[in-house]
Amino acid sequence: MRRYFARKLLIYALTFVVAVTVNWMIPRFMPGDPVAAMVARARVSQPEAVEAMRAYYNNLFGFDEPVWQQYLHFWSALLQGDFGLSIWVFPKPVADVLLDALPYTLGLMIPAVLLSWFVGNWAGALAARRKVLDNTVLPAGYLLTAMPYMWIAVILAWALGSKAGWFPLSGGYSLDIQPTWSFAFAADLFQHWVLPFLSLFLVALGGWAIGMRNMIIYELESDYSNYLSALGAPQRLIRRYAFRNAVLPQITGLALQLGVLVAGALVTEIVFAYPGLGSLILAAIQNQDFFLLQGAFLFIVIGVLIANFLIDIVYVVVDPRTRTGMAGGQS
Repeated sequence: MRRYFARKLLIYALTFVVAVTVNWMIPRFMPGDPVAAMVARARVSQPEAVEAMRAYYNNLFGFDEPVWQQYLHFWSALLQGDFGLSIWVFPKPVADVLLDALPYTLGLMIPAVLLSWFVGNWAGALAARRKVLDNTVLPAGYLLTAMPYMWIAVILAWALGSKAGWFPLSGGYSLDIQPTWSFAFAADLFQHWVLPFLSLFLVALGGWAIGMRNMIIYELESDYSNYLSALGAPQRLIRRYAFRNAVLPQITGLALQLGVLVAGALVTEIVFAYPGLGSLILAAIQNQDFFLLQGAFLFIVIGVLIANFLIDIVYVVVDPRTRTGMAGGQS
């Protein structure tokens, strides 16, 4: 088992290096000059002052060095936990900007991903053995999973926010409330959280329900299910074995879909102006903030890799065939 996880850790380490390198390269291929944008925001008219500011910012951010030196300095600073200074909210450190937004994204994504997975699998398992539910869950699942995240977000904002007036349309909390450890602030925070959460939850829910429904039907028609049925085994026992086998591909699917879910969360945050990483990435692109963009992508890469590694551990725990294979490989 140690050899298995050591191999996994090596793969994730290589993936991390490649992803972070691509993450460093992407902003530098973007059109525009971030230093020129900073100087323009300062509204300095004297040519000498403009050149002095350009030289200062280029030296501060390391843009006056060769690209290979910038890359090496990037890794050196990264290993020390230094993400640099934000160009957009200069001179605030990128780490502080990201830590302000990260709780919103995690508080939105983790419940949406986990609840949609559990509820979708439960609904799909029920639909596989009940005709009435199958006739409703399957069409609803196809409808939900076919909807783009931004589309369902706009529909929910229009129906539940604009028309019904039940939930606010944008922001993380009301501007007239100060963030405090109070029930009033928590209730306001929850109201702003509901619509972005529903957007992510509903789209992911349809895919998990369809996948589990199809896997349960496949398992119930497999040879071992027919054999158990011929032996007179209770249907409840057969369904239990079918569910345990059907949930394994769903765990794999969760690992494969994490990137899509993260992208959906970022788009949803932009639609609702939710103050998470999605809104930060949009602001970083608009303001050509290389360092904020790098930091936001880095957090996403690390989060996805850690989640995939945890799913690998869960898969070893729930699938005895994996443990048997590792034991056979070590012997």
